[in-house]
Amino acid sequence: MFHAPATPRPKKRSKPAQDSFCRREEATFQDVRIFLVERKMGRSRRSFLTQLARSKGFVVEDILSDAVTHVVSEDSQSSSLWAWLKGRSLSDLSTVNVLDISWFTDSMREGRPVPVETKHLIQDILPEAPKAAPVNTVSQYACQRRTTTENNNRIFTDAFEVLAENYEFNDIEGRCLAFRRAASVLKSLPWAVRCVGATQDLPCLGEHTKAVMKEILQYGRSFEVEKILSDERCQTLKLFTSVFGVGPKTAEKWYRRGLRSFSEVLAQPGIHLNRMQQSGFLHYGDISRAVSKAEARAVGNIIDEAVHVITPNAILALTGGFRRGKDFGHDVDFILTTTELGKEENLLISIIESLKKQGLLLFSDYQASTFDISKLPSHRFEAMDHFAKCFLILRLEGSLVEGGLQRAQGDGREWRAVRVDLVSPPVDRYAYTMLGWTGSRMFERDLRRFARLERQMLLDNHALYDKTKVEDFIIPRQTDSLPRQ
Repeated sequence: MFHAPATPRPKKRSKPAQDSFCRREEATFQDVRIFLVERKMGRSRRSFLTQLARSKGFVVEDILSDAVTHVVSEDSQSSSLWAWLKGRSLSDLSTVNVLDISWFTDSMREGRPVPVETKHLIQDILPEAPKAAPVNTVSQYACQRRTTTENNNRIFTDAFEVLAENYEFNDIEGRCLAFRRAASVLKSLPWAVRCVGATQDLPCLGEHTKAVMKEILQYGRSFEVEKILSDERCQTLKLFTSVFGVGPKTAEKWYRRGLRSFSEVLAQPGIHLNRMQQSGFLHYGDISRAVSKAEARAVGNIIDEAVHVITPNAILALTGGFRRGKDFGHDVDFILTTTELGKEENLLISIIESLKKQGLLLFSDYQASTFDISKLPSHRFEAMDHFAKCFLILRLEGSLVEGGLQRAQGDGREWRAVRVDLVSPPVDRYAYTMLGWTGSRMFERDLRRFARLERQMLLDNHALYDKTKVEDFIIPRQTDSLPRQ
């Protein structure tokens, strides 16, 4: 009996190798390329997760290469994982996000790559380097630290300022102050921090601040800061509060009304701007641009000339950041008084009238003195004093500025608007006002804290009191030694 030859079973056609490549190239999220580490995960689970991710539009690489942006692992032992990664001959591991599986599961749940946060990171354990300098002598008080204009740790302090501002927007005062104190400490260091271990004995650096520093040292950036900077609310509040006369509460109110830009605010019929805000929008391009030291000197010459026409016994002193040695600032602050006690009472009103007649005054807001010696000392912290003051916007001609104006690109005008603040204390309070208006904010806060906690005294912009004797220290009026700038 003969049997027909068995029909050969047809071979299963293998899919072209390029199919997988094409599938990845057609993925939705081209900027994110994931590599799943098989160690601790297993081959079958890795295969399942790969198919899941690709079905949701993710690119999953089969081979670890420089194209990978996100390495995902279930290995909780960071040392062994990083040792394995460093042996893969990648060109720059610092650009790769090394992530716990939680980032992957969060992304699958959302159907998109979620932002990388600190909780997702598997951080390399860096060896502790020796301390760069003895830091046990750094005081917790800013007023006892020597701080120059040279900031050796800007990479950290810029991040801290973003975090502090965000907490301020959210009315979380404690954390805002914590990051500002940490930034103040790092600004005072004459050396750059290269490892977190070098900050062990520094004051005012808590766990949160050190975690941010460690992240920046390892990845060159803070994911928490990046998340804040990309947040719509934070961006909008920062934009609105950059307008002269708009504070956090007003900015928040506008944001809650759905407003996101200046044009939307100005077009909103229900928004009623006060005079200061109107001027803030009108001159926004100028007063949001930095003022140079040469421009500050030119403004000082204008004020000096005007005040000495009114009274020959005037005292004018530049304060704020320029007095501390800064080359640029947001506005120009001056103390203005006279050598005769009581003669300063109407000085600011006369100055405003003089500037108005010269055609130099674009805006003015005068606040009369509420200073009352009988109500001192005040046990409540107050950022501002009770002396007469005015907030101005002046027209500054370029011909008066040595080296010319700080112009915006394409601006052909021969003048610019400059923000100017004037405060006029009685001459016997001049020294305290000078101290209070010179800054910085953290220096002033810590100076008052030092006086209260270490010296049993109360200090503000008006006077210094000995709490043990309830005695007011009045500095003698030695007018010949008072500076005039």
